[in-house]
Amino acid sequence: MCQVQTSEHTICLPEVRIPGALKMGAVAVILRVMPESTDVDLEGLKLAIREKIPGVSDIRDEPIGFGLVALKVATVIQDEEGATEGIESQFNDIPGIDRAEIVDLSRMI
Repeated sequence: MCQVQTSEHTICLPEVRIPGALKMGAVAVILRVMPESTDVDLEGLKLAIREKIPGVSDIRDEPIGFGLVALKVATVIQDEEGATEGIESQFNDIPGIDRAEIVDLSRMI
């Protein structure tokens, strides 16, 4: 319950949550992670991602062509300035990853 003081009364209201009003929320991010080559051990890469990136909820294979398989990684980050660039750079610092790019982003309610 939230108490609001007016000039004449104190009013008790149920707590109302307005997304994005007072504090930033969480953001679901899907990244496409491209390995350096077809020779990269994808299972080892998945383990390295789970160890180094907090909040990873799912990793799926995405065949690209000519034997190359990308990884689609779902993770949750805080909605704050620079968070998306930070998560991309964390992925790009993992050995075996050529590049990581955000392909989908949505605010969690």
